[in-house]
Amino acid sequence: MTTSISDPVVERFVAAVNAGDKTAFTAVLTEGATMSDDGSERDLAAWTEKEIFSPKANGRMKVVEASDDGRTLVVDYTNDTWGTMRTRWVFTVTGDSISRFETGQAPA
Repeated sequence: MTTSISDPVVERFVAAVNAGDKTAFTAVLTEGATMSDDGSERDLAAWTEKEIFSPKANGRMKVVEASDDGRTLVVDYTNDTWGTMRTRWVFTVTGDSISRFETGQAPA
């Protein structure tokens, strides 16, 4: 495993989150993209606003490990609401966009 993200689409996702750039974030997603958090389906727009982009969230991703050609990440995810937590992110890339991501606590 590596800390380098080899998938350029996933790399754009992480860069958009870390820059707090909602426009770039939305641009990397397919229309109708979906997501889950800890195994529960979530409304992507509402979840990302609350957990990443709101001023109370200020989400950031520090990649700890990357595998599966850069489409599975273990991340120290930090936001101003919850602090830092070790999370796992799995991305489904369709063309040059992300059609789905799943996140949740990383296994110990």
